[in-house]
Amino acid sequence: MKAARVHQYGPLERLQKSHAEWRALLPPKAYEVLFEKDTERPFTSPLNDEKRNGTYVCAAPIEGHMATKRDFKLIWPRTEYHCARCGGHHGHLFGDGPRPTGQRWCSNGLALRFVPEGEALPPLRS
Repeated sequence: MKAARVHQYGPLERLQKSHAEWRALLPPKAYEVLFEKDTERPFTSPLNDEKRNGTYVCAAPIEGHMATKRDFKLIWPRTEYHCARCGGHHGHLFGDGPRPTGQRWCSNGLALRFVPEGEALPPLRS
């Protein structure tokens, strides 16, 4: 087991929840995106028009702790990114984005929760 990361919440450890437990905690569409690797239809994200300053956190546990893996689901390799704490699928990272990084993060808004600047981050799930 990897060492826990320290964040403002304290040590972070990988959550060990069954799919049934996650299904009971999350809205159906968020569960499908996070744990069945579904994808939102283009331009349907509730966060598409979000322009305020704030923090995006995983709809299951917490922001700032992502992991990646290679995904060959569509024949050519892609980089999937997911929450390092719950394992929930957030989207894919592509190398055809704008300068200076060349990265395009294709995020599923249903996998995220927006917390406006000045509001407290939600408590961690356990």
